[in-house]
Amino acid sequence: MCWNATADLTAGAVITAGGVVCVARVRRARDLPIAALPLLLGAHQLVEAAVWHAGGGCGPATTAWVVIALPVLPMWVPFGVLLAAAPADRRLLWGPAVAGLATAAVLSYCLATRPATAEIRGHTLGYGVNVPWMPLVLAGYLFATLGALLLSGERRLRLLGAVLGAGALACSALWRLEFASTWCALAAVASLLVLGWVRRARPGASVT
Repeated sequence: MCWNATADLTAGAVITAGGVVCVARVRRARDLPIAALPLLLGAHQLVEAAVWHAGGGCGPATTAWVVIALPVLPMWVPFGVLLAAAPADRRLLWGPAVAGLATAAVLSYCLATRPATAEIRGHTLGYGVNVPWMPLVLAGYLFATLGALLLSGERRLRLLGAVLGAGALACSALWRLEFASTWCALAAVASLLVLGWVRRARPGASVT
């Protein structure tokens, strides 16, 4: 999320371009899901630009944004980390993968049975979805996404998890104050870290 449609559009274009570079530099097929993460994040920003232009509400752009943010990411990240991991490192990563699958199933059901809405609040967008057992679902979401990265056997992915965790706390505080939405900056930093990880990966080797 960015603070207006122009910022979202610009950030989305830059992050998507970075994602194309990441995918083009992949040396191992099993690294593709993580390498393509900037593409997903960039598309997310571009979709949100459409949400801004629509004035929020519960239209197709809002639905697309929420689908990416809620059920897609908690499945994409842990399974991407699991696929990229060396066989010896995979045992610990099944926990976040299973948590992501369960969390995505609950969130998918909520989106299928309840409307998702977006509301412009100054320089931020607020999204609303009625999710039961929210603390439990949030815990599963964080364990699936940040947990998978932090439990990775690769140092650069653990760094990505730490940066995302710290950045999410700062962005969330600014968003709750309705000062400005800075999640797009965090997405850009994450994309740079993914690019560094992709460029340093070697076929058949675990980067530690």
